[in-house]
Amino acid sequence: MTKFSDLKLDSKILKAIDEAGYDSPTPIQEGAIPAALQGRDVLGIAQTGTGKTAGFTLPMIHALARGRAKARMPRSLVLCPTRELAAQVAENFDTYSKYVKLTKALLIGGVSFKEQDVLIDKGVDVLIATPGRLLDHQERGKLILNDVKIMVVDEADRMLDMGFIPDIERIFGLVPFTRQTLFFSATMAPEIERITNTFLSNPVKVEVARQATASETIEQGVVMFRASRKDRQAGEKRAVLRALIDGEGDKCTNAIIFCNRKTDVDIVAKSLNKYGYDAAPIHGDLDQSQRTRTLDGFRNGNLRFLVASDVAARGLDVPAVSHVFNFDVPSHAEDYVHRIGRTGRAGRDGKAMMICVPSDEKNLEDIERLIEREVPRLDNPLSQTAAPEPAAAEDNSEKPAKRTRSRSRKAPAPKAEEPVVAAPAPAPEPKPEPEAKQPEAPKDEPRSRGRGGRNRGNDRQDNNAQVVGMGDHLPSFIAMSFEERRAG
Repeated sequence: MTKFSDLKLDSKILKAIDEAGYDSPTPIQEGAIPAALQGRDVLGIAQTGTGKTAGFTLPMIHALARGRAKARMPRSLVLCPTRELAAQVAENFDTYSKYVKLTKALLIGGVSFKEQDVLIDKGVDVLIATPGRLLDHQERGKLILNDVKIMVVDEADRMLDMGFIPDIERIFGLVPFTRQTLFFSATMAPEIERITNTFLSNPVKVEVARQATASETIEQGVVMFRASRKDRQAGEKRAVLRALIDGEGDKCTNAIIFCNRKTDVDIVAKSLNKYGYDAAPIHGDLDQSQRTRTLDGFRNGNLRFLVASDVAARGLDVPAVSHVFNFDVPSHAEDYVHRIGRTGRAGRDGKAMMICVPSDEKNLEDIERLIEREVPRLDNPLSQTAAPEPAAAEDNSEKPAKRTRSRSRKAPAPKAEEPVVAAPAPAPEPKPEPEAKQPEAPKDEPRSRGRGGRNRGNDRQDNNAQVVGMGDHLPSFIAMSFEERRAG
């Protein structure tokens, strides 16, 4: 078996490795470190949790042990997709460069620009950054990348998934063409091929596992869950999660619970705390200081359950995570590999369980197609609570019966009105005159609103008395001549 001492690393680095408790390199380290020490470009592909970080930090420390950085001009650059992964890489440098005088700076969001500017102005040997914050410093004229000798892109596929392709290409244009480039990733997407063909020069490809495979030390399972009613799905799904945790008992020493949406991360964490589980959320919308405190609490054992979005799926190195629970089936099959890779690390056993609702079954098929195996089905731990479903059906069956009875009462009503409608049908025939006076209907409107039309026939004389002018009822004395009236 190969030892770290066989890799021709600096003795000071070997001393730090020994104190960290490591003796033999992992397969990815054994393949990547010798090539990197020779100054070759490296394309490393390995499942998560296999030690990729040490695979590039160790040769970088060895290469940078001699020399000194100039102000604002770092000698090496490590790009990471998330703040958490960048912070972890920084911790690895602290661990392995304990006896080597190297300076480093961490450029991530959520931290004051001024504090980071102070570190850059002093000159750093190792610059660890997320792409966005790095470009912010460069655009402000605070950072010059002309002296970068080694460039690392960690979790390259995740960088591409998060839409960092334009940023990555721009950063490559800012560093010297003669730099050494190291690409490390858990999966190898077609886009990675294009990037590597463009920016890597005759790289040594180190692939220690089939693309997108899960560690054999991880026991997997999925609960095919169907809620009693659609509007109860969220609450019953959280109950299934609690039952899965309880079913593991003392074997579940700690766990990461993954959700697809940030809002669900907060809801699940709040729900677990409500039922007495020690849980805290972590996602991209939280303040960086809060995220750091939460991760530190989980690493040192003060926090048992970490409820996370995919921001925590990549690169988090907590060696002793006993369980991973996928509250949601990940939308991208590759994310499943990264999520469950948080457990079963460094040869340890781990367990990963997932809850799949009917709308997620296609995503589950994509995962099984990717990992080329079926995820074993688990029994629903709350299957005995399915009894209320028939009761709900009975309640629903009563409601139509009530509506049927109400219709039966109202059904005779139209029949009772039929003779009433038919009776007055012949009545209008002997009264043609009112029909002929339809143009005067506007005069009758007030009467129809107040008293109805019952007196229309009796009021005919009154209506005639209101005629203005010389009509058919001209008084006789008016028609008499003047002489006739005088004689009379």
